Amino acid sequence: MGALAVASPSAAAEPPPADTPIDFAPEPPQGKTSQEKITAADAEESLDGQAPPMRPRARGLVLESTLGVMGYAGQFRHVAPLAYWMHAQLGYEMLGWLMLFAEGELALTDTSESRSESDTFAFAMGGFGAGARATVSASERIAFYGQAAIGALGADIRHNALTVLGFRQAESLNPSFGGKVGVDWYQKDRHLALCAALGGRYAQGFAKLTGPSDFPLMWDFGAGLRYAF
Repeated sequence: MGALAVASPSAAAEPPPADTPIDFAPEPPQGKTSQEKITAADAEESLDGQAPPMRPRARGLVLESTLGVMGYAGQFRHVAPLAYWMHAQLGYEMLGWLMLFAEGELALTDTSESRSESDTFAFAMGGFGAGARATVSASERIAFYGQAAIGALGADIRHNALTVLGFRQAESLNPSFGGKVGVDWYQKDRHLALCAALGGRYAQGFAKLTGPSDFPLMWDFGAGLRYAF
């Protein structure tokens, strides 16, 4: 009992004197607080609850590929049906609105409009060219353009297969020139855009050499993808 009586005073904490000052901190302690736990989604929201503007789209070397159809307004429409059309274009944007480009194309069709099924020949048309494009932006995501090009176009077919139909010049490359109007829809990825265009051209080699005078006009429509490196 004596030992317990001796140990008790030392084990109990003595209360501080009544006149001891007590200080209160006016600010919270330094370190992480709940106010600092800002998520990435919160960081994207600027004042007034609006997201920051999109990054500028990439500009420079541009590759564009298109799939569509090619048709004819001249006498060649009585020889071949609409062709499956593939087009590729590589350009460089010299200015924000001006691009110089080179292009190549391939179209697949046949002579079923003028021949019986047993005499029909399937053939390809191919060409290349170069030109310039001017673009006008309607918004951050939409732009309209017009372009003009000059090149050559010809058919790859058995010798004299088109000559007997009056289109001898179509069996070799001949000059063509024309233009397009189109629209680009820029995606969130600043390198990518979806595109669609309607074009027309004067294809000299596809004028009929016999019969009434012919105006060898061709048209094409396609949609595709462009990538700015």
